[in-house]
Amino acid sequence: MKVIIMGFGNMGKTYANSFISSRFIKSDDIHVLVRDSFKISNEYAIPIANFIDTPNEEIGKFDIVILAVKPQDFPALAATVKPFLNKNQMLLSVMAGVTLTTIESHLGCSKIVRSMPNIPSQIGKGMTVFSASNAVDRKELFIIQNLINTTGKSIYVENETLINAATAISGSGPAYVFYYMNSMIKAAVELGFSESEAELLVNQTFMGSVDLQNSSSLSNEEWIKKVASKGGTTEQALLVFQKELLEQTIIDAVKAANNRATELGS
Repeated sequence: MKVIIMGFGNMGKTYANSFISSRFIKSDDIHVLVRDSFKISNEYAIPIANFIDTPNEEIGKFDIVILAVKPQDFPALAATVKPFLNKNQMLLSVMAGVTLTTIESHLGCSKIVRSMPNIPSQIGKGMTVFSASNAVDRKELFIIQNLINTTGKSIYVENETLINAATAISGSGPAYVFYYMNSMIKAAVELGFSESEAELLVNQTFMGSVDLQNSSSLSNEEWIKKVASKGGTTEQALLVFQKELLEQTIIDAVKAANNRATELGS
């Protein structure tokens, strides 16, 4: 299987590295289209000769084309590569907000998969939600999902509008987690811990809690009850959360992110 990645930002690099490290695709079979191939250093496992900056007829010979440019750069990219694409090629897009219909209208290809990965994909712990055009058959979808899963886990959705919801949940989600962690670190410092001690306390608490939840069949509500004994310290914190309507605030925030994702998509 031969793959060409168009764009070599964070996600372009993530996919290239994940394909190679998982041994799913050989480095020789991965090519990258970039704006300036002379700026590419030798730090990547992909052969330097596989970096190109001028679209040509070779593009039509790849099995899978990964669109990893910024959404605002897509129209310009499409204009330069469309003449060389093969209508039977599979396209995998990681461009936020660019719909299946838009991609097809710009490139003239019908086999398209649109995905929304998140930043932990860089370390193989990502969460990706993806959808596909009707022209993609089951076998092709299976191949694409295997590619995506080299960066973590994935969910396929038939309803493309759920990609916007995924943007609000898993795409933006790491920032919500970092925000909460940062708030706990600040509280720990105010209570007397040093900055490094506070970071260790919070980081290990998050990692341990997630691993504990993943290792059991208990729901989050059940784990909360296990930690929050009647009249104890945890109960006092939860009462403040309830008083300040923290749960509803989080729900409202995610919905706001979803609304913005929808706006950007249109």
